[in-house]
Amino acid sequence: MPETAHPPRRTAERLLELGASRLTDSELLALLLAAGARGDAETLAGELLRDCGGLHALLRRGPRELRGARGLGRARIARLHAALELGRRYLEGPVDRRRVLKKPADAAQCFRARIADLSYEAFTCLFLDTRHRIICFELLFRGTVDGATVYPREVVKRALYHNAAAVVLGHNHPSGNCEPSEADRSITVKLASALALVDVRLLDHLVVSHGGHVSLAERGWI
Repeated sequence: MPETAHPPRRTAERLLELGASRLTDSELLALLLAAGARGDAETLAGELLRDCGGLHALLRRGPRELRGARGLGRARIARLHAALELGRRYLEGPVDRRRVLKKPADAAQCFRARIADLSYEAFTCLFLDTRHRIICFELLFRGTVDGATVYPREVVKRALYHNAAAVVLGHNHPSGNCEPSEADRSITVKLASALALVDVRLLDHLVVSHGGHVSLAERGWI
């Protein structure tokens, strides 16, 4: 069944009455684009989704990439990315600071919320105390679409700075395939050895994508 267009005001009324889950991607996007603007936001939303290849592809584009899109000015681009960041922070909430990590899925939820949909590879770390409660989350290294250079000494330095007793590493595969590579396994061994020298335990290394995650600890590789 084809999607039915609704003026932004009517769409807002439907959201309040029926709930956001009942609206299409185009309708939800139109509500963001229509704020303070003139014109047919539904039409613009539909064109953006078509031109970008869907909602996921649209939201993976950074602010600079979106500047060339027809109908998107600085204010609209800012609203889109503010909404995306709010969603990420909401998803990250269940493993927020001081929460105890009991299983790989707990850490994976945090990593997926923050980095799974990035268009470049990001290497991150959860620093934990002696009870495996989160001290903080940090993005340590940023790379290209197919890799990020990781320096063990920097990971050790940050662990000592936070007085961490343990760490969980996480990085994303922008390709969508979260199967660990040989390079992923190799750097994990190096990091585990480097951290052990300062009495910090490497609990896990997770590879995440928008489709799921893989735990190297569950594979028996740590």
